Amino acid sequence: MGRRTAHDTPFSCNCGTLHGHITAAGVHSGTHVGCFCRDCRAAQLYFGQPDPAPGPVDILQMSPEEIRFDGGVEQLALMQLSPKGMLRWYAKCCNAPLATTPRTAKVPFAGFIVRRVADPSQLGPITTRGFIPQPDGKQSHEKVRYAAVGLLKRLVKSWLSGSWRKTPFFDASSGDPVAIPTVLSKTERATFYT
Repeated sequence: MGRRTAHDTPFSCNCGTLHGHITAAGVHSGTHVGCFCRDCRAAQLYFGQPDPAPGPVDILQMSPEEIRFDGGVEQLALMQLSPKGMLRWYAKCCNAPLATTPRTAKVPFAGFIVRRVADPSQLGPITTRGFIPQPDGKQSHEKVRYAAVGLLKRLVKSWLSGSWRKTPFFDASSGDPVAIPTVLSKTERATFYT
């Protein structure tokens, strides 16, 4: 929970039960990314969201400590596409995907799903596109330096200040995720990689 200012960016799940805001600092330091990777698409399909293909999943790469929940936090749930996969946070009340994080708070990174934001124009244009499928079956990336530099700056700031410990996704004392993940089996996972 956190105090909201006029410059913060509100977000909510589909039904509005789980809601909060991204701080102005989080928006300012974030990188607006279009991700075409198979995992991001598979997660959207798992949550019953519209298929983003052939387009990307629209993500704000940011520091997780800049995400604040104002209500409905008891609806926060967790899924992994595989036992060693990224943590994919969602609102269990309406199955709305919220953010993706690494499996540890010590790597302070969140890929926040832009669809949750009431006014995405506040996030600025997409500056980086990743995992773009090519006709030869390979993938390419556009303007990756924006994402790389942004990530490095955010990580260093979080590590040096200790603010990485203030993530809403991990317990401050144990370091464990605040929800128990549902981990998809190989068979379950395969249905979402079409």
